[in-house]
Amino acid sequence: MGSQSASLLTLNEQDKQQQKKPEPKPSGGGLWLGGIAFTIVMAMFGFALAKVPGFDRVGPLACAIVIAVIYRQFFGYPEKIRAGIQFSAKRFLRFAIILYGLKLNIDVVLHQGLGLIVRDVGVITFAILFTVWLGKLLKAESSLVLMLGVGTGVCGAAAIAAVSPIMKAKDEETAIGVGIIALVGTIFSIIYTILRPILPLSAMDYGIWSGISLHEIAHVALAGAPAGPDGLAIALLAKLGRVLLLVPLCFILMYWVKKRNVGNAGDTKIEFPWFLIGFIFMSLFGSYVLGKSIPVSQAVMDGISTATTFILTTAMVGLGLNVSLRDLRTKALRPLTAMLITSVILSVVSYFIA
Repeated sequence: MGSQSASLLTLNEQDKQQQKKPEPKPSGGGLWLGGIAFTIVMAMFGFALAKVPGFDRVGPLACAIVIAVIYRQFFGYPEKIRAGIQFSAKRFLRFAIILYGLKLNIDVVLHQGLGLIVRDVGVITFAILFTVWLGKLLKAESSLVLMLGVGTGVCGAAAIAAVSPIMKAKDEETAIGVGIIALVGTIFSIIYTILRPILPLSAMDYGIWSGISLHEIAHVALAGAPAGPDGLAIALLAKLGRVLLLVPLCFILMYWVKKRNVGNAGDTKIEFPWFLIGFIFMSLFGSYVLGKSIPVSQAVMDGISTATTFILTTAMVGLGLNVSLRDLRTKALRPLTAMLITSVILSVVSYFIA
């Protein structure tokens, strides 16, 4: 009896251990691809929403982030496909920045926009330093404020996306920053178009003002259009000068972050932003090869631009899924206030130096 009882107990223990063993997980590759597909589908919804009147002023990036944030609040974060979502948020983001280099015609900026670059340097310096200073006064999240300062001074969402890995910013902060910059930039560009008929500025001066003060290339294009072809051209040229300065700014930030982290154990290494090398290469390729050694139609260039925006939008979905509305009220209000004040002052000051 004793031996039988012992054997029964042993069998029961073995059964319990077998029940405790976790079930085999599904193939990781399928879940990884599922996560990427999920962000692509949501990006398509963002593009579709951006076609709706009213939302077309905001653009697909902000629309996709809004959709992702709403999904997160109602359905939670899709943990099973996290790997694929994070791949979109990180890798697609860097790939989009590399392709973004094709938008920068270095040859045109260096030959026609050197005078504008001096003003661009002043705009970027003011936007970053003043936003950071205001953020300290308002006791706002320092990394988010710095990203907003960079986005305001340089080129909006693309600049935030470029500096966030250097600053080791959280995905949530990056997504909030992109959403804020898209919203504020859209509002300002609409105000510019309303003010255009009543301002005592020539088409060229208005174009320069738009190009050195508005946040993204899309905002500059929207605001510069009422000034006619010449005004729009000079506006985009002034904006491209700011985009060109993104590269040296990133290396300055790398030096600053590394110096600030000296003495902080385990946090002194900074991953070199290799995507910036790709950005420079694509800028040189687009400036001196495409259209010259390799003839390319405008339709192809427009297609590449749309693809770049879509890839960046897909990355924004991955970032937007990290945003919690519960934390948004406490994290976003003060940085938004600092950025708004900076943007208003920047617009006024740049008006007089245009």
